Amino acid sequence: MNSTTPTTPTTPTDPVAEGDGEANTAERTTAGKGVAKTAGNTAEKAVTDAAPAEESTTRLDKEASESGADAEQDLDQERHDADLDLDLDDDEALKESSGLGTAAAAVVSVGLGIVSLSGAWSGRVAAERETLIGQFKTSSGATAAQQISEIYGDAWHATALVNGLFGLLALFVGVYVLVRPAFGAPSAHPQPGWIRAVAKGGIALGLLGVLIAVCMYFDLIVALPTAPATAG
Repeated sequence: MNSTTPTTPTTPTDPVAEGDGEANTAERTTAGKGVAKTAGNTAEKAVTDAAPAEESTTRLDKEASESGADAEQDLDQERHDADLDLDLDDDEALKESSGLGTAAAAVVSVGLGIVSLSGAWSGRVAAERETLIGQFKTSSGATAAQQISEIYGDAWHATALVNGLFGLLALFVGVYVLVRPAFGAPSAHPQPGWIRAVAKGGIALGLLGVLIAVCMYFDLIVALPTAPATAG
């Protein structure tokens, strides 16, 4: 008995018409174009949305950099102003100390001039010293003229010398006060008038004291006393 090999039944397929194939191809093409267009619109929208964000970020960075530059400039300006204030304060303190120094010097000049006219304890001490020395020198049989010269004249001359030194100091200090503004940095404010007046007063007193001391030292105002002549 012959065996026959079973054959697999084949499902018949519907024939595809030529028009249907072209329609399916066109539909696929249209669908592809729609998807591509949709993707393009999405990408364009993403780019459009990203542009303002990037512009905003750039603007913020620019504003931040500008604000940082402005803050640094303001800080530099504040430091510069602080340095100027310190310099002005130093200049004002220097001018104030210089004005106080000249004022004090003018008062000292007047004081020295008064001392040169009225005498000082140092002049009295010098006179007493010369008197003591003269007593030692004339203790062993000196003449009357020698006693007058050694005991009285030397003490008188010592007092005149000390008073003259005080007068010179008063004169020098007063002149210094008057000529001080001509040296150093020029000042914006002139020297007060009362300082110049006091300095001139000190110069006048010192000059007068020096003149009197010179006349005393050379016995021009009052001559030394002379011993009476002894009857022979």
